[in-house]
Amino acid sequence: MAFEAYDPEDFYDELFLALGEPRSHCASLIQRMVELGIAQLEQQRQTAAIALFKLGVTFNVYSDNQGVEKIFPFDIIPRIIEGSQWSQLEQGLKQRIQALNLFLDDIYGAQKIIQDGKIPAEIIYTASGFLKPCLGIKPPAGVWCHITGTDLVRDKDGSWYVLEDNLRSPSGVSYVLENRRVMKSTFPDIFRNMMVKPVDDYPSQLLETLLNLAPAQVPDPMVVVLTPGIYNSAYYEHSFLAQQMGIELVEGRDLIVADGYLQMRTTKGLRRVDVVYRRIDDNFLDPLAFNPNSLLGVPGLMEVYQQGRVALANAPGTGVADDKVVYAYVPEMIRYYLGEEPILSNVPTYLCWRESDRNYVLANLDKLVVKAANEAGGYGMLIGTRSTEAERAEFAQKIIAQPRNYIAQPTLSLSRVPTLIEGKVEGRHVDLRPYILHRGDEIYVHPGGLTRVALKKDSLVVNSSQGGGSKDTWVLNSINN
Repeated sequence: MAFEAYDPEDFYDELFLALGEPRSHCASLIQRMVELGIAQLEQQRQTAAIALFKLGVTFNVYSDNQGVEKIFPFDIIPRIIEGSQWSQLEQGLKQRIQALNLFLDDIYGAQKIIQDGKIPAEIIYTASGFLKPCLGIKPPAGVWCHITGTDLVRDKDGSWYVLEDNLRSPSGVSYVLENRRVMKSTFPDIFRNMMVKPVDDYPSQLLETLLNLAPAQVPDPMVVVLTPGIYNSAYYEHSFLAQQMGIELVEGRDLIVADGYLQMRTTKGLRRVDVVYRRIDDNFLDPLAFNPNSLLGVPGLMEVYQQGRVALANAPGTGVADDKVVYAYVPEMIRYYLGEEPILSNVPTYLCWRESDRNYVLANLDKLVVKAANEAGGYGMLIGTRSTEAERAEFAQKIIAQPRNYIAQPTLSLSRVPTLIEGKVEGRHVDLRPYILHRGDEIYVHPGGLTRVALKKDSLVVNSSQGGGSKDTWVLNSINN
């Protein structure tokens, strides 16, 4: 199927209005790709794949015993977002992150939102991401979530919804940067003609965010990226971002607490570390404060952090906001902390700890998407419309046994983007993960983000670990709309 015969069918399509009819802001791209032809596009796709392979753009799948590293599949047809539409998303993301940050500061402090009955105490205290050792902590400038990746989806009518928040250590931005680099070298003429917002300043924006955390009296702050090591699924990204920012990539064994500070072992002795961009989960950061069996973190790190002698991004404890039950309360957080109505809506959510919600979910498992509160990567999930009776029975038992641990949502008709599949152009479902940097007095939203695409026909699961790939995301300057 070529572009001329491409049919969006009964879905919201990001590039097409109807059969063979591109959206106005996408027309020049579609025309150029029609001129190139499918054979040329397929050749360009293969060239891009080779380029990404040579760049080492990979990810790891823990459950796959066929090999450690995999190439992240990349589709050559980009997703395009109008500038005016992006401006609204940007405002909504800033509002959401501001409220979530105030929530984190409150929940580890005065807990007014609990006292005022806006969120049950039990929901917070039973969240796996709620860390008692973080109570009373005051991070620099009161910022907890310095780097956030917020997952957005679009429904059948084109409305945007927040699918989930990722405040611990969101991954994927390296693919955004490398995808763009490959696309610009593959289609330089298209970029010359379309006013696409650049994305290549993310490393400098991230470094500025991290340097902003350093104590004011330190003239030349030492910033490092802390990685669990080469077997982590996002290790490529850890090394890529460290290299792009010009800072050290370290593992826990490279660091030590000495003389009251966090210090890095070097060939010239110890050197003080002021800011850590940590890509290690909370529970592994410090065996003295969290998991005593952790070999990935640094003993004593939390004590130094609590004393204000080192900054951590993101702050430990932010995982409580990633809990999918807590997610359901974010609209109320926005009203409570900001006195505003949410710009971006949540997906309607049923909380299985509520008896009425639970009864509805159990009676409608064949129609709903059920998710475990703290799973990620497409795991711990039931898509009711594509499930078997046995799978629904299994999830019913899980919900009954641990109602706090499950939510359910209606099955959204996710938007699609034309995708090159075995020499044909076919529609595939997508989501979007923009990246937001919080510096206290400023919130920066990186233009675009990671568009993940479900490469399997009719699949709604876009995660790389479940066979998904990615696309370049083009945000157009408003003048081009």
